Order: sequence, then structure tokens, then C-alpha cells
Amino acid sequence: MDIIEIRTRAKEEFVDLTAEVGRVLAASGVASGVCVVAVPHTTAGITVNENADPDVKADLLMTLRRIVPDTLPYAHAEGNSPAHVKATLVGSSVSLIVEDGRLQLGTWQGVFFCEFDGPRPRKVWIQIVGK
Repeated sequence: MDIIEIRTRAKEEFVDLTAEVGRVLAASGVASGVCVVAVPHTTAGITVNENADPDVKADLLMTLRRIVPDTLPYAHAEGNSPAHVKATLVGSSVSLIVEDGRLQLGTWQGVFFCEFDGPRPRKVWIQIVGK
């Protein structure tokens, strides 16, 4: 397993990890298989979505904020319940097909770390299985 360490800069943000995941894949020497990208955090997630237009990230965050408002009467005393809910909706991992030593992503797709309780240091786990 490889670990990417990042430091988020905002309470909520999407960090494009596509190039970094690609570097880890290249260093592995795996030509065909699966690349699993996961986060060990309960207030962050991983997703695959468009990385060409930054407005998509802004729209995703806006929508998550509307779906999961900060103003609900949450019971969790730490004050970050909305972050836990958003992380659950987004998910904590993605599995990506590897072929010819490359991630098989669509033309506009990228891999994003989704921060919902930052800024803070974070880790991303990458496990590549194949031959």
C-alpha cells in the first residue's frame, strides 16, 4: 500500500489527486489490474468526477451544502456532523481499472479527495493489485 499525504486548505474543498495516483501507479509497474484509492477519515471522501471545469467542483460542494445544511439539530457534540454525513454520501473509496499501466478514466474524469472538515493534514491510501 502507498500513502499520499496532503494538507487541505479550506473547510470544504475537492483536491485533484489524478496525477499523484497516476505516479503511484507508474512506480508500481502494474500493467493490468485494479487501483483502489481510499481515505481513512470519517469526514472526508473520494470521488471520480469532471476535472476539466472547476465549476463542477463548486457545483458539487454547493449541492452537498444544500442537501446537508450546517443548521440541523445534530446530536454529535463535536460540531462536525455535516462533514460526517457528506463523507458518507460521497464514499470513502473508489476502485479504478488499470490497463496498459494507466488508470482507465474517461476524457474529463479525475480522482478527487473531498474535504469536509478542514483544513487539516490528511492521508490517502492507494492499493494496486494486478500484474
